[in-house]
Amino acid sequence: MHTQPAADINCDALLDQIREWGTQLGFQSVGIAQPALAADAAHLMRWLADGRHGEMDYMARNVSARANPENLQPGTLRVISARMDYFPAAEDAWSVLSDATLGYVSRYALGRDYHKLLRRRLQMLATRIEQAIGSYGYRVYTDSAPVLEKALARNAGLGWIGKHSNLIDTRTGSWFFLGEIYTNLPLPADQATSEHCGTCTRCIPACPTGAIVAPYQVDARRCISYLTVELSGSIPENLRSLMGNRIYGCDDCQLVCPWNKFAKLSAEPDFRVRHGLDGLSLIELFSWDEATFLALTEGSAIRRIGWVRWLRNVAVALGNAPNHPHIVDALLTRTQHPSELVREHVAWALARQSEKAQAEAATGGRESQPTVGA
Repeated sequence: MHTQPAADINCDALLDQIREWGTQLGFQSVGIAQPALAADAAHLMRWLADGRHGEMDYMARNVSARANPENLQPGTLRVISARMDYFPAAEDAWSVLSDATLGYVSRYALGRDYHKLLRRRLQMLATRIEQAIGSYGYRVYTDSAPVLEKALARNAGLGWIGKHSNLIDTRTGSWFFLGEIYTNLPLPADQATSEHCGTCTRCIPACPTGAIVAPYQVDARRCISYLTVELSGSIPENLRSLMGNRIYGCDDCQLVCPWNKFAKLSAEPDFRVRHGLDGLSLIELFSWDEATFLALTEGSAIRRIGWVRWLRNVAVALGNAPNHPHIVDALLTRTQHPSELVREHVAWALARQSEKAQAEAATGGRESQPTVGA
């Protein structure tokens, strides 16, 4: 970052080129942010003080670097923020969520892990700039450092932070990834995006576990994305029945957002659905041994949680599924699993299935048998 760019660079013309190169590299939008984040840092500090980050201790580290990009990367004058749409051609989300025998995987995780792809494209963009103007200071980030990426993207004109805390754009909704290039180039900064949520609060009651505790305030400890991905231990019992069949992440707040009616399908091949994960039966997913899990999640964001947490998540979903002998039989195969975490959640799921069976018996049995795939 200490490399100084040439003084005679036409930054206005360079910015036009950067946007064009970004489009060629598969980004749907590229903006330039001024790294002024004092208000966002204050919001982060309040969130941390309330303990709403749960086990995500990394959120509490390097706060000064999050608040001031200059502290993270000396010499930073601007941040190039880039957006890449990921919404895949997949089974209808609501159809999967309404079938409690299927496992719901967040749309962002249905294809390949975006980190390497985004970082590679950003590096290519940074290299093209270098080829055009010579050496300059920069560093590429894709969730790889303490970066307030949504605040920077807002400052870069890519969208506003909605009441569910995700970035929203009026032209494309919120189904996109973000990446950044910190640079010492004095590029013309874009105008920060104004808010367009208005009086809409659809995302707040839509959250299955009540994690959006107020507009613009999310308690991660209640968020299904946190519970299924970030949390390493036992899922709180009072939240398990609220999770439904969501086994990796949650999209409900985005699914109800009116702005997502403008979302377009991603043309990026790496974001296409892999291995049918947009609508597989819970029984099949629970039957995976570790080798199968590793093979079918290779190159996927899902792999980072590991097989044990995968079984934990699917066990909860099986507990929430309709009572059926096949469901119970599947759960019974894991009662002696070596992991205490798995055994605990299987026991809870079996107890839930038993309660449902007793309730059905008390009311005269099932009116109709659900279709449950083996």
